[in-house]
Amino acid sequence: MTFTLYGARLVDAAGDIPRARLVVEGARIAAVEEAAHGPAVEGALVPDGHTVVDATGMLVVPGYIDVHTHGGGGFNLHTTDPGEIGAYAKWVARTGVTSFLIGVVGVPEGLPGAQLGAAAEAIERHAAGAEPVGIHLEGPFISEQRRGAHPTDWLRLPSAEAAERVLELARGCLRLITVAPELPGAEALIRRMVAAGVTVSIGHTDATYEQAREAIVLGATHATHCYNAMRPLHQRQPGPMAAIAEARTVRGEVIADGVHVHPAMVRLLVDLLGPDRTVVVTDALAGAGVPHGTFEFAGQRASVVRGAARLADGTITGSVLTMDRALRNVMEMAGVSLQEAVGMLTYNPALSAGVGGRKGRLAPEYDADLLLLDESLRVQATICRGAVAYATREWKERFRAATAPARA
Repeated sequence: MTFTLYGARLVDAAGDIPRARLVVEGARIAAVEEAAHGPAVEGALVPDGHTVVDATGMLVVPGYIDVHTHGGGGFNLHTTDPGEIGAYAKWVARTGVTSFLIGVVGVPEGLPGAQLGAAAEAIERHAAGAEPVGIHLEGPFISEQRRGAHPTDWLRLPSAEAAERVLELARGCLRLITVAPELPGAEALIRRMVAAGVTVSIGHTDATYEQAREAIVLGATHATHCYNAMRPLHQRQPGPMAAIAEARTVRGEVIADGVHVHPAMVRLLVDLLGPDRTVVVTDALAGAGVPHGTFEFAGQRASVVRGAARLADGTITGSVLTMDRALRNVMEMAGVSLQEAVGMLTYNPALSAGVGGRKGRLAPEYDADLLLLDESLRVQATICRGAVAYATREWKERFRAATAPARA
């Protein structure tokens, strides 16, 4: 599509333009500039052949990027069916997500080869909706003591050989891997993943402060759902969180659902890391967006209880958070500005996923992944690489003109 959004406020991690003109040509942003007050005019403000979409009174932000999710809308991402991942990509656009990492976990019989293959195939044949930009392998190289809802028989010890096999199975699509750095063989795996350009994340770990620091020296630059499934902060045994907070090279996730992490601890995390190192994630399961009933997480039955996904024994196994809700939550919990919160859901995760050069900003040559939000920060339209993936009835009508033949 080729169109110009006119009159909206534009906010991303780098700036806030009260009234702007944003030009979309195909899948990319072609131009962004401050617009004059009053209606759009011909000439310099609107290129020839462009349809003008009046966005006065709206807020435009980059599309949300979820680097830690296992599904939603009734769809699982840990699956052997690439079509299920494609269906999720179409569904999740309604929550403001325009890019995501496909969450893969462990399996009982070894490495999750079938699931990694399905994820790679879904990435290769992606056609519509939010873009799967890679794979996040959360396990099987995690601590038994801090495994959370991951069954013991899913776990494996890391090694250089295991790293090579995972990279082969992922077919060049692995972008993020969670590792417990204290495990035997973790050093070799971290070194190989860093050399391959994969972001290494400290998580599901019983590591000491010293062990976490060693992993950071080796090249770990991310932390999986901070506080959750890791040794806690202690005055004499500071654990991994202290090492993560001290390292300016490490970004840390937070599940902003108000269940996994108390609001006071969300505020503390943002104070420790700063808004430029905090990554808001959902850690959502298939039950996100499906308020009632049960669903599956990698062979285990789960249900929504008191705002979280829980196993039959009450163990929290993930969230039912969506990213549109997460934006409002983190602003309320952490007391951050809109611009800071937007960065936590867009540019920061783009950097961790290795796509910060083309996603997460409202800038020329970046992908046209855009959200139109109303004054209550609710999604009115989601644009994925220049194509409308979701819109309310009103905004469907507004964009209908943008698909009409260009005027002479």
